[in-house]
Amino acid sequence: MAKALYILAGYDDNTEKYLSGIQNKLYESGFTGTQTKNIPMHTTLGSFPCEKEEELIEFLKKLSSDTKAFEVTFNHIGMFGGGNVLFIAPDANHQLLDLKEKFGSSYNWAAHTTMLIDDARVIQQALPVVLEQFKAFSGKVSKLYLYEFFPTRHIISVDLAE
Repeated sequence: MAKALYILAGYDDNTEKYLSGIQNKLYESGFTGTQTKNIPMHTTLGSFPCEKEEELIEFLKKLSSDTKAFEVTFNHIGMFGGGNVLFIAPDANHQLLDLKEKFGSSYNWAAHTTMLIDDARVIQQALPVVLEQFKAFSGKVSKLYLYEFFPTRHIISVDLAE
């Protein structure tokens, strides 16, 4: 996989703690998956070539001061990719879609926070763990991150305005 830059929308501390707690229950139950580990819970907003790093850093700094943190409701879980991606999803409200559009079209985009990537049979076994832990809740998108993958390199985090 070629290296690329990714913009991630991150959450407030309570949302991060809740979502991480669910993922940690999966790990404690023996599920490991191939998802990227040791990064914040997030929904991906866009990907860019590595040459855009400085431009994206400046854009994120400006955008963070012009964009207020906003509430999102997490009320569903789902699967992608033939059943090999298990996720928890925030509803795509107006503010989230507007933010996504700043990094590319939201056409055919689904806001989601990945919990586990694995074989579909493993995902089926992991689903009850997530169902047992998950209850609908309100959270907040409060940060933006710029990462390079792979290998994983954190470049910058910015807080959205309050």
